[in-house]
Amino acid sequence: MTRLNVNPTRMELKKLKARLNTATRGHKLLKDKSEEMIRRFSLLIKENKRMRDDVEAELSQTLRDFSMAKSLMSGAEIEKAFSMPSATVQADFSTTHVMSVEVPEIILAEGDKNATLPYAFTEITSEADASVSRIGGVINKLLALAAVEKTAAMLALEIERNKRRVNALEYVMIPQLIETIDYIKAKLDENERAATTRLMKVKSMIAERA
Repeated sequence: MTRLNVNPTRMELKKLKARLNTATRGHKLLKDKSEEMIRRFSLLIKENKRMRDDVEAELSQTLRDFSMAKSLMSGAEIEKAFSMPSATVQADFSTTHVMSVEVPEIILAEGDKNATLPYAFTEITSEADASVSRIGGVINKLLALAAVEKTAAMLALEIERNKRRVNALEYVMIPQLIETIDYIKAKLDENERAATTRLMKVKSMIAERA
């Protein structure tokens, strides 16, 4: 490890000791933060998997119902029945913070529970009814899933950045400071021994003259 290029003085030694103390405390705080972010990231990944499995199951069933409806109806009837949305989604988009990381937050408004299908029941099959009703509920889940996935991705990026900071402190800055402090201490001790030797020699010369 290459030591810092500084003058071996007591003032520099004091400054470097203060920097080493700050770097050591910063390293501990960053490491604790990293561990907590990894813990929260693990929880997010589990929640993301649960939500994705749920959404994929809902979409799969919806597509099966829709395929069945298409096989029982003409193209014109299908286009007429599905040309108008049966549900609307209202959501507020904002941001929140997870371990100092700004992540998206989606707050879904309560849907209209009295909403009706955009066609008469006599015009379409029950399979189409089921697919239309189910897809209306999946939209909300898709938005919630998107927020969780984006949060997990941003948290993973911050974990990687934090890891690089921890490694830089642990393997570069702190060893550099320690090596430089040891060098300055050795130099100061060497200078002190040289000064003591000179002083003893002077005293010896004075004693001889006396």
